[in-house]
Amino acid sequence: MIIQRKIEQRLKKHFKPNKVQVILGARRTGKTILVREFIKNLDEPYILLNGEDLTTHELLSRMSTANYTNLMGDKSVLIIDEAQKISDIGMKLKIMVDNIEGIKIIATGSSVFDMTNKSGEPLTGRKFSYFLYPFSEDELSGVEDEMQRSENLRERLIFGNYPEVTFLKNREEKREYLSELVSSYLFKDILSFENLKSSAKIIELLKLIAFQVGNEVSINEFSRHLGINKQTVERYLDLLSNVFIIYRLRTYSSNLRKEVARSSKWFFMDNGMRNAIISNFSSLENRNDVGKLWENYMVSERIKYQSIKPHHSFNYFWRTYDKQEVDWIEMYGGNLHAYEFKWRDESARVPAGWKNSYPDSEFKLINSNNYFEWLKI
Repeated sequence: MIIQRKIEQRLKKHFKPNKVQVILGARRTGKTILVREFIKNLDEPYILLNGEDLTTHELLSRMSTANYTNLMGDKSVLIIDEAQKISDIGMKLKIMVDNIEGIKIIATGSSVFDMTNKSGEPLTGRKFSYFLYPFSEDELSGVEDEMQRSENLRERLIFGNYPEVTFLKNREEKREYLSELVSSYLFKDILSFENLKSSAKIIELLKLIAFQVGNEVSINEFSRHLGINKQTVERYLDLLSNVFIIYRLRTYSSNLRKEVARSSKWFFMDNGMRNAIISNFSSLENRNDVGKLWENYMVSERIKYQSIKPHHSFNYFWRTYDKQEVDWIEMYGGNLHAYEFKWRDESARVPAGWKNSYPDSEFKLINSNNYFEWLKI
């Protein structure tokens, strides 16, 4: 079964001569499948290369217009999967789009860290960038009815939305897949960034974050617990964000005396990844962290929504020193929109401090009954 990815329409829209389309996303989110499906409907001759293949490195090693013109021959489309593995990829793509008339390029990469550093500046004004996350609720709605969605939601809170997990029917297979994904990705791939020598501190940091999803976290506390300095903790957090594992949510403050400022919460981009980190795949009935799972899932799904729509927004949470709090705030169009996440609750009161300070803002409860309306494109 092929689930239609929402960014495919944007790929088609921006598939223009002498432009590069960059698709960024964690491993196993479906970048290669997306490219293959795109190719099926392509009526132009193309070349498909893999950045993890040494032959690709050899073909692109000589940085000259003549070399790349000869490589393309009568082909007008170049597609490079895992392009971040190729040295100086940004400059190489720039030479192509600047000097080969009519060429169209698609490049995929598994980290913002690599692709931004290696293809960012040279391609300024020459590229469109997209983020491909695990399946979104809206994408999955194309293959399930309302009753199925309600039942599957409970599974997704535990096992997440990675494409291969979605198609596995057996819970044990899902557990094994996610455990292997964490092991192979975190222990192998991440160590290749910035020449990290050991994954132990990274895993320990992720476990701390996993248990504190939805809570404010302290860099100083992480530093003390891990026995490493603050700068190293912050570097690890940036790295984990750049490879699409976690997401940082900052506080909103207009500098009122009672508002907490300069604080952060961290969320996982996939619930299955979070649960694999702490080795807990128990069903909802046997858990004491359902609220955390729901909040994490809503945050990750809203980020997908914003990426696909696209919905340009600044995202925050809000809290006062007397413990009043709003889970999720979006600022767009000059207005504030506040949301509270509750798995089963049917009603939620606007915190008095928020209502008094921001009387013109919108406030809405997002629960298991109305969440899909909030996430549907």
